[in-house]
Amino acid sequence: MRPIPTRTVGMIAAMLLGAVTLIWLQPVLAGEVFLASDMSGPKLREEADDLMKNAEEMVAHGGMGDTKAIVHHCSVVSIHAEAILQSLPPTDLHGKEARPYLLEAIKQCRRVADLGDRVDPGASLNPAIKARTAVQQAVKHLAAVRESGA
Repeated sequence: MRPIPTRTVGMIAAMLLGAVTLIWLQPVLAGEVFLASDMSGPKLREEADDLMKNAEEMVAHGGMGDTKAIVHHCSVVSIHAEAILQSLPPTDLHGKEARPYLLEAIKQCRRVADLGDRVDPGASLNPAIKARTAVQQAVKHLAAVRESGA
């Protein structure tokens, strides 16, 4: 077995680092990255409302056959869910209850993103509906987080 030349290893490492940097940098440049911090009550309410609004619009567009809109709204749902996850107080019981639902919504939206906008809308609609259901449950728990003063 021949050893891999150092130059080749360096080139491979540079390519991988470049790809990872582009993947990481794109949301930063688009302003889609939120810093982890506790959200105040009004900010949490706004994020939860936007999360629910986009989840509903995502499924509504699926019923109209607009796959591009499903993918778009699902990416927005993921952004809001990740922002909420990062800001949930770790000690709040309702926040802990909302966490698995937010993670499920993100997981289902990744399925939608993997399918892309070139598939039949029905194929994207199933994970989109599952994401919306998870969002609905998460929003119930987030309302309890707001009421508990977190």
